[in-house]
Amino acid sequence: MSDVLYGLLQRFRLPALTKRFGTRFMLGLFAFVNGLISIAVMSAAAVITSQPLIFPSLGPTAFLLFYTPRAPVASPRNSIIGHLIGVLAGYLSLVTFGLTEHGPAFAEGVTWARVGAAALSLGLTSGFMAWLLAPHPPAGATTLIVSLGIMPRPSQQAFLMLAVVALVIQGIVINRLAGIDYPLWKNAQ
Repeated sequence: MSDVLYGLLQRFRLPALTKRFGTRFMLGLFAFVNGLISIAVMSAAAVITSQPLIFPSLGPTAFLLFYTPRAPVASPRNSIIGHLIGVLAGYLSLVTFGLTEHGPAFAEGVTWARVGAAALSLGLTSGFMAWLLAPHPPAGATTLIVSLGIMPRPSQQAFLMLAVVALVIQGIVINRLAGIDYPLWKNAQ
């Protein structure tokens, strides 16, 4: 069972729920509730602020933070650094291939320049995450979101990073509430 779920059930004196409904059901319910709440909060904030605080790679990050909190890829450090690398690599790739003023690949079509930008961004993201010992697989999607022109403006990318930080803070709060020794910055062990 997820350490987070077990810790929360213990903290709120509810371990009988696991006996009554089963571990798989309770783990699924926990994943459902955290996924729903984390993305609903970010989506509501996006609507209220009219800013891009919701994007596809936030979902897998939320899943990692709440389902495998002790895995290094789920640590706050790796989550923030990984997405930051993805954003920077994606933007650098847009600049390199002269695509900063172009629309998204899905609207304009895939060109050779877009192929180059996507390939370079994923290569840079993968390499730098490995070199900095900060692997976070959802960052591979983040870099493609930027390099494919879905979020090409630095202001959008700043809000993307704000959303990542907000989600990580939520992960810290929930994991600590569950009694998990969740790191604030160093890699999870």
